[in-house]
Amino acid sequence: MNDLTLPKGYTSLLSIYETQKAIDLGNRLFADKLSGALRLHRVSAPLFVAAASGLNDDLNGVERPVAFDIHGVEEEAAVIHSLAKWKRLALKRYQFHPGEGLYTNMNAIRRDEELDSLHSAYVDQWDWEKIITPEERNLDYLKQTVRSIVGVLAETQSFLRTVFPQLSVLPAVETQVTFLTAQELEDLYPDKTPKEREHAFVREHPTTFLMGIGKKLRSGQPHDGRAPDYDDWDLNGDILVWDSVGQRSFEVSSMGIRVDPESLDRQLALAGCDDRRVLPFHKMLLDGELPLTMGGGIGQSRVSMLLLGKAHIGEVQSSLWDKQNLELCRQAGIRLL
Repeated sequence: MNDLTLPKGYTSLLSIYETQKAIDLGNRLFADKLSGALRLHRVSAPLFVAAASGLNDDLNGVERPVAFDIHGVEEEAAVIHSLAKWKRLALKRYQFHPGEGLYTNMNAIRRDEELDSLHSAYVDQWDWEKIITPEERNLDYLKQTVRSIVGVLAETQSFLRTVFPQLSVLPAVETQVTFLTAQELEDLYPDKTPKEREHAFVREHPTTFLMGIGKKLRSGQPHDGRAPDYDDWDLNGDILVWDSVGQRSFEVSSMGIRVDPESLDRQLALAGCDDRRVLPFHKMLLDGELPLTMGGGIGQSRVSMLLLGKAHIGEVQSSLWDKQNLELCRQAGIRLL
C-alpha cells in the first residue's frame, strides 16, 4: 500500500449532497472549457478491447488487465487501462484534421493499483487526443497545451467558488506553471525518492509540469515508469499540483506528444518490447500510417479532490476498498461514497 496518511482535524467543506452537486457541475464545466481550449469533440469510447489487439495500455509496463470472454465472440476481451492507443487509431478512422481532436469520459479498472487516499481500482478521467503537425511536435507546443489545461482548471475552480462560497478558503490554483525535467529534479534532490522529490519541489512551486517521464536518468532509474508505445519520453510529462488539504503533491494529468515511427522504434528496443512490433497498432504506427498526435488523461476524481478540498479519493467516487482504508477513514470521520 502507498502512504495512507490522513490530515488531522479534517472536516469536509461540503455535505455529501453538496459534494455530488459540485462534482456534476465541475465535471460539466471542465469538459466544456477543455473542449473549447484544445478544439476537442466528444466521442463514445470502449470499456474493453480485444486483448490481442495491442490497443490496451500497459501504463508502467507491468499492470494486468481484467480479461474475460464474451458469449459468441472468439477473441478474449480486456478492460482498458487507458485509451492512449485507441484514441490515436480513432482519430484516423473518424477522419479528424490537424489542429482538432477528441475527448471521452473514460472509465477503467486497474486491478493492480495500490489503494490509498489518492489511488483507486476505479479510474475516471477525461481522455483526450488531437492531431498535430510535424512543426508542432516540440516542447514549446507541449508547454502551451499544459498552460491551457491549467487555465481550464483555474476557471472551473472560480466557478465552483461562486456556487459554493465555503470553497474559497482553499488556495487558488496557481496558473504560473513551473517546467522542469525529471533529470533536473533528481539533480536537485539526489538523496530523495521520486515521490519525495515531487513533494519537496511542488511545495514551493504549486503547479509544476515534470517532463521526461519514462526514460532512465543518470542514476540508472526512470523517475517513473511509462509504457514505451504511446508517449515520446522526451516530449511528455505530468501536471503536478500542491494539495493543501493533504499537504502533498499529486498528479492531475499525465500527457505528452506521442511516439512517431522513429521514437517508437527506439523506445521498444530500449524497453525490451520488440515483440510488440507485430501487433496491428504498432505495425501501422511503424509504417507511418497513423497521424502525429498528442494527448493525455486528466483525472476527474483528482480534479474534484483538489477543487472541493477532499482528503480521500473515495469521497468523490464509488469504489471498493481494503480494510485498512475503511478503518482509517472511519477513525478520521471521512465518509466514503
